[in-house]
Amino acid sequence: MDQIKIDNLKIFAHHGVFDFEKEKGQNFYINAILYINLHKAGCSDDLNESTNYGEVCQFITDSMQRKTYNLIEAAAENMAKDLLIQFPKIVSLELEIRKPQAPIPLSFDSVSVKISRGWHDVYLSFGSNMGDKERYIRNGLEELNQRDDCRIIKVSSLITTKPYGEVEQDDFLNGACHIKTLLTKGELFHALQQIEKNANRERKVHWGPRTLDMDILFYDKEIYEDDQLIIPHVDLQNRLFVLEPMCQIAPNFIHPIFGKTIRIMYEELKNKTY
Repeated sequence: MDQIKIDNLKIFAHHGVFDFEKEKGQNFYINAILYINLHKAGCSDDLNESTNYGEVCQFITDSMQRKTYNLIEAAAENMAKDLLIQFPKIVSLELEIRKPQAPIPLSFDSVSVKISRGWHDVYLSFGSNMGDKERYIRNGLEELNQRDDCRIIKVSSLITTKPYGEVEQDDFLNGACHIKTLLTKGELFHALQQIEKNANRERKVHWGPRTLDMDILFYDKEIYEDDQLIIPHVDLQNRLFVLEPMCQIAPNFIHPIFGKTIRIMYEELKNKTY
């Protein structure tokens, strides 16, 4: 990925654990690497196809001076998020905040915090089989898209499917969507659970009826497991109600475990089922 680099941007600001640091202030130095596709800008010589690094420098300065933090870790985290939201062509970034006047009674050049942040490609499945199903789904997607750290890129059409499992219940409306998010896997999982809760989702019966169900199918190309979350979503290869809408929005996405495209997985399961 192409880069725009900013080296040692000097900013006077008021950050630190100690009161005298907040009162007197000190110089901080910012280093940033912005990962962005610069091919169109290079071919067209048009600034609109790039990201204005002068505006980025001013934005970083404003971010450092607008609020006071105890930790430069917090300053870096918030600045990285704000940069990625404000400048949509930036795919990811590396950000370092150096503090040469840190209150350490020893000889040193500077202390610094360096972080890497960026947009993640995520695929979600969603469904409903209670009440006004379409409204529950529409409201859930709107709530997700209203977050500044999530962007809905593409949404499948809704399909009607029979319930999965052996619980007697109404048919489902199901779909899938592609989003970009700054949230970690765990943060996104809890955000989706909150959206389900806002739709009055109750978890009483496994595979039972629900007002809204939103699941993470893929998070980048990661393979991940903890006590709450498995990525890619377990058993999606056996679920036509997942593969069919996914085939609409990402037919060539390759499953990171099985090494097959969504289209191939869908066709194999469809032929097996029928």
